[in-house]
Amino acid sequence: MQASSGAAAQSYGAALDQRQVSLLQIARAGLSSGADLANFEAVRFIRDLARKQNSVALAQLASRMASAIRFGEAAGADPFAKVKGLIADMLATLEADAQGDASHKAYCDKETSETTEKKNEKKALIQKLSTQIDSKSARSVKLKDQAATLQNELAQLASSQAELTKIRSDEKGVFTKNSAEMKAGIEGVKNALRVLKEYYAQDGKSHGAAEGASSGIISLLEVCESDFSKGLAEMEVSESTGARDYDRVTKENEISTTMKSQDVKYKTKEATKLDKSVSETSSDLEGAQSELDALLEYLNKLGKMCISKAEPYAERKARREAELAGLKEALTILEGESLLQKTEGRRLRGIHRITA
Repeated sequence: MQASSGAAAQSYGAALDQRQVSLLQIARAGLSSGADLANFEAVRFIRDLARKQNSVALAQLASRMASAIRFGEAAGADPFAKVKGLIADMLATLEADAQGDASHKAYCDKETSETTEKKNEKKALIQKLSTQIDSKSARSVKLKDQAATLQNELAQLASSQAELTKIRSDEKGVFTKNSAEMKAGIEGVKNALRVLKEYYAQDGKSHGAAEGASSGIISLLEVCESDFSKGLAEMEVSESTGARDYDRVTKENEISTTMKSQDVKYKTKEATKLDKSVSETSSDLEGAQSELDALLEYLNKLGKMCISKAEPYAERKARREAELAGLKEALTILEGESLLQKTEGRRLRGIHRITA
């Protein structure tokens, strides 16, 4: 067996490198010990797994295992422990990668979930702020339009009141002039009647012939006095009515002016308040939009960092689990042979002690 070990290692290593080893080649190579068979089976198993999973790392592991077997036996060393060490190292590497990948996946899921939630909250806030801005802006515009309409009405009221005051002043001026003339006329007629009546009341025959004419004149003057008095009375009634109407309309205009002025003041103040609120809300909106842009940028970075386009996490996890299971099975093959060797060793030592 010792004499054939070198040839076996050469044949075994060459067959492994070419991936064309068969049971017939095993027999011809002289792999008669359990360790040789276990090493060979482990290499073949890893190489088949590498082809199945299309894994460069496993293919390289199989090549290193084959080299360890070939050069170890050529140097007279036991490659069994070396092969087990290579598999154990690869297992540790894959488990570390799996743990790191899982941690990365958990980190990505957590960050993506929290960032998406924040993004949705910012979008809702932006929608709310935008609605508030639109509502307040529309309300402000409406109030300003109403204030402008009221100011126009106030201007019209002032113009109307000025015109009404001018008319009233003109009417009063006419009344003052006409009533004075009317009063003077009435007084003149009264004086004439008094003179005539006093004259014709005196005794004297010289009046006898003129009594008929005097009666006509007196009657005419009395009619004139009555007409003048009636005219004056009508003028006074008209003046009184005009003055009363002017006072009533003026009072109404004053009340309307006061109400409209207060309304203009309120609407202007409210519009100014709304404009200030719109400005503040717009600032909040800009801040929320900036935060949303930052969140979207971070989500984009997370997408590039966390989403593997070449191989999704689920597929990568399944592949790694298959590789880990394969490596553990290969290690089981070697450990089973190791246990068998230990058992045989103890049995042989027991026989030697009995023989001795």
